[in-house]
Amino acid sequence: MKNSSFYNYPIFANLNFNMKKLFLFVLAVFCLSQSVFSQDDRRPITTGVPILLIAADARASGMGDMGVATRVDAFSQQWNAAKYAFSETKTGVGLSYTPYLRELVNDINLANLVYFNRLNERSAFAGSIRYFSLGEVELRETADQVPRIASPNEFAIDLSYSLRLSEQFSMAVTGRFINSQLRIPTGIAEANAASSFGADISMFYRSEEKFYKDFNGRWRGGLAISNIGPKIKYDDAGQENFLPTNFKAGAGFDFILDASNTIGVHLEFNKLLVPTPPAFQTDDNGNLTPESRQAFLDYTSQNEFEGIFSSWGDAPDGFSEELSEITWALGAEYWFEDSFAARLGYFNESEEKGFRQFVTMGLGFKFNAINIDASYLFSTTTVQNPLEGTLRFGLTFNIGDNTYIEY
Repeated sequence: MKNSSFYNYPIFANLNFNMKKLFLFVLAVFCLSQSVFSQDDRRPITTGVPILLIAADARASGMGDMGVATRVDAFSQQWNAAKYAFSETKTGVGLSYTPYLRELVNDINLANLVYFNRLNERSAFAGSIRYFSLGEVELRETADQVPRIASPNEFAIDLSYSLRLSEQFSMAVTGRFINSQLRIPTGIAEANAASSFGADISMFYRSEEKFYKDFNGRWRGGLAISNIGPKIKYDDAGQENFLPTNFKAGAGFDFILDASNTIGVHLEFNKLLVPTPPAFQTDDNGNLTPESRQAFLDYTSQNEFEGIFSSWGDAPDGFSEELSEITWALGAEYWFEDSFAARLGYFNESEEKGFRQFVTMGLGFKFNAINIDASYLFSTTTVQNPLEGTLRFGLTFNIGDNTYIEY
């Protein structure tokens, strides 16, 4: 039996197109989503526009997809824009490229462009655009028909402002416009792009460098709530989808061994602030019971703010299930003379909520005003990650002679 919520996803509006692309589209939706409804007691959480949660830069992805409390870089916009107020570089531009499902196709990818400017000692501004392309899809009624070409895509445009409230603490706000054009046009009606707005609130703490017995050290901490905004909907008859509103908190410590060698270790926790799907019961005919239908209506009728607050305590199996909705990541980064970096990370998600578990590795090189980063991912479970076997790349240009001295 078809799961109605799954087959109503916009890209399944028309099934009369190239079957190879259809298979890859199905696979892409499975991978892009946090997970899908299953037939057992598992209750993975699904959202609209899940690309907003994909690590778009090679540095963060090399440390287990984390960045809320790591060192500031050009790509801090996705993780914690408050970090920009601590940048030692006045201006920077970052460009990253992530091939997606590379072992199956070669035209699905995620690109990210970021610009930041530290305006003065206390504040900074940043803007970015993230673009996700699902390649070209051939639409035809029969095998010999000249196909129509559709290019499903999603993009998000961000603007942020960060302000340093003290020598060691800063906060930032981010505004985001989201456009999702995944609905496939049919012969009856053209597809419409869905759009929404989101906002982030973030904060960052960085201690002064402290002397310990055999090394110096520095603490970092970060917290952010991202993608706060109204649901996204493709048409009047379709179901509204929650944005992937996300809470993340992390901490890190730098072991400054000497003037040439620094090792940073980081821990980060994430939780989707989206309601947990209710537990559904069926009658002898396989239909939802009246109680389950009402539970589903209550679930879908929540607005974005109700969803944020209810997400902390709405899991049908109670506190243990709420804990299983928290993912965590551990990462380490070694810098030699601020010119070469080696990275290692691990990401963990509960089996009941998606079972994403993987190890990442990365390298970074700095040549004067240019930074080059690359990362690689290995899945550690039978659930293969769509980025398995994929090299991700990032390039940063530090512009201008003006730099800030941070102790």
